[in-house]
Amino acid sequence: MSVTHHEATKHSFWSVRKNPNFLDWSKQPIPFKIYGDYPLVPLDLDAPLGKCIYYLGGINAKKSYPGVEYYLRTVPSAGALYPTEIYIQMRGMEDFADGIYHFDVANAGLRLLYPLQADEGVEIALRDRRKVEGCIVLFSSIYYRSSWKYKNRAFRYCLLDAGHAQGALEMSTQIFEHAYTLHYDFDKALLNEKFGFRDREFFLSLAIVGRRKAERVQRLGIELPFVDGTGNFEPNETIEAAYHETMGLQSCRPMLRHPRFTFMKERLEEAIMKRRSIREFSAQPIKKEQLAFILEAMRQPIPSDCDDKVRIWYVINRVEGMQCGLYLDGELIKAGDFRQKAGYLCLEQALGSESAVTFFLTSGARNYQPLYLKAGHIGHRCYIASEYLGIGCSGIGAYYDDEVREFLGTQDMVLYALAIGK
Repeated sequence: MSVTHHEATKHSFWSVRKNPNFLDWSKQPIPFKIYGDYPLVPLDLDAPLGKCIYYLGGINAKKSYPGVEYYLRTVPSAGALYPTEIYIQMRGMEDFADGIYHFDVANAGLRLLYPLQADEGVEIALRDRRKVEGCIVLFSSIYYRSSWKYKNRAFRYCLLDAGHAQGALEMSTQIFEHAYTLHYDFDKALLNEKFGFRDREFFLSLAIVGRRKAERVQRLGIELPFVDGTGNFEPNETIEAAYHETMGLQSCRPMLRHPRFTFMKERLEEAIMKRRSIREFSAQPIKKEQLAFILEAMRQPIPSDCDDKVRIWYVINRVEGMQCGLYLDGELIKAGDFRQKAGYLCLEQALGSESAVTFFLTSGARNYQPLYLKAGHIGHRCYIASEYLGIGCSGIGAYYDDEVREFLGTQDMVLYALAIGK
């Protein structure tokens, strides 16, 4: 666990005032990585596989302002900076040659980076090297896209954003009825080197969507040249050290249970494509049954090689038929009107006080990367379940860390905050 990094990147009432953040717009990173010298396979959005991939992070809206355009995606991102990149190994998939691809979001397609030979595969980086028939989806982060704005705390945002991408994969596989399993424990250093990342990008997790075969892979011959994904870059030794310190897993077991959702497929697809981060609430209540539906989705198991638990605390501000107060696991921890307190804890943002419910995700477990990835993953479930019901949601990565812990009465790390409402 990177306790040092977490402690060093906490926010407090005084820290955000003593160290105001000024942006150098001349060094703003580009949001798309493009392997321009590699063949592009356009995604067929009328085909299940094409839609399944597009839902992982494809563009679903554009916003235009004087002199600038922003492209929004099916996943949220702190500051709309989108540090997460997606690579996919395919084997035995219709309409795609066996190979390793990069999801070219800007061009709505897959770039074939490397054709696989029969004895090759990224499975070489896993403990179980049996071939996967199907897809292995790898999630990486180009950290400067986030550190340009958020400095050292950006590592938290990179992890949360990749967790949202994991959640997007989960929702996509839900629609097309495929099982998935996440892996945090693999040889990340090997793959970082093979993919030519040069410490400017790093792998965080991967998901297996397919079935194991008896044969084992013997090698991986891919040796990609470096491709710039920012246009500008400034190294951050704090982030790089935190990444390397938290690469391995400690004292956890696999979680073998799979989630069971109650979404209707057509409505779920609509929610995926319409998902937005709400900018303000109207301070209107939601129904008790709506909160129950959202919580049920958030609490589903995450099948992976690490069973570390993330706790879901929530402050009820405006829910019909429920007492205002702080809750954990359905139990009222302390009653009271904490609307203003919740807003203050979220760096004095009205999102926290005008919401119907404000969530705080925490953990006392040891594995830093998986925990933050899980928090983002759970946050994505919150987004999608809320959108599914016509309720707004906003992820909040900035909060007064120690004051949140004091309010909750816990020694856990605070990983994420979210607010929902109308």
